[in-house]
Amino acid sequence: MIIQQFCFPLRKILDNVNLIIEQGNTLVKVAVYDKGQMLISSVYREFDREAVDVLFEQYPLINGIFSTVVERNEYLISYLNEHLHRFFFLDETVALPIQVQYATKATLGQDRVAAAVGANFLQPNRDVLAIDAGTAITYELIEASGNYLGGNISPGMDMRFKALHQFTQKLPIIVEKNEVPFVGTTTETAIRAGVVNGIVYEMDGYIDRLRLKYPNLFVFLTGGNSFYFVGRLKNPIFADINLVLTGLNRILEYNVEN
Repeated sequence: MIIQQFCFPLRKILDNVNLIIEQGNTLVKVAVYDKGQMLISSVYREFDREAVDVLFEQYPLINGIFSTVVERNEYLISYLNEHLHRFFFLDETVALPIQVQYATKATLGQDRVAAAVGANFLQPNRDVLAIDAGTAITYELIEASGNYLGGNISPGMDMRFKALHQFTQKLPIIVEKNEVPFVGTTTETAIRAGVVNGIVYEMDGYIDRLRLKYPNLFVFLTGGNSFYFVGRLKNPIFADINLVLTGLNRILEYNVEN
């Protein structure tokens, strides 16, 4: 079921059309690209063969890539492999346009890899930090040379709210709101201030520390909660909700070209 969709102006001639699938912990993001231009972006609660068939009817899909952070759907992968000219399931064996220095590549989340590739693609020859504010918050550091050094993982905003409720007897479950005080004056505002401000200080702290070594560091912010934090950070950042999709499309094109 589609819960969100964005369409962009179509080219007169569609050529070399790519299907990009990013399966996260809670939602599936799907995009169609033609020569680097995003034609459509959709968010699904579930993405199955029927959803794929609809896209095949709408677009002349040629190539595809599938990235997931949950258990892989073997049936869907097999179906895509049979119906696309070139199909890649993103794992540690797929070639990348960056150099990965991560010590345990087999355990590296593919959404993290794609964010790093997308950041490097959009800002080549620059030191880049990609922050993905989703279910978890991830930080990916890519040097101007194209070396992906690794990054950090911490709990996301909703996870922090839920953890305070689940691991205590009296703290209530809290949801995000725009109004966040510096110091809470009720239990609800104290939790909200502690979680949200804590994340803001965490993000700004990483940026400040990294800029001591990389003065011209460019910072991307992506993920489902990215726009909630855009106006709260003191450091300048560039918000790009499609950073991971951009990275996946770049990985796909890199492998098709080679």
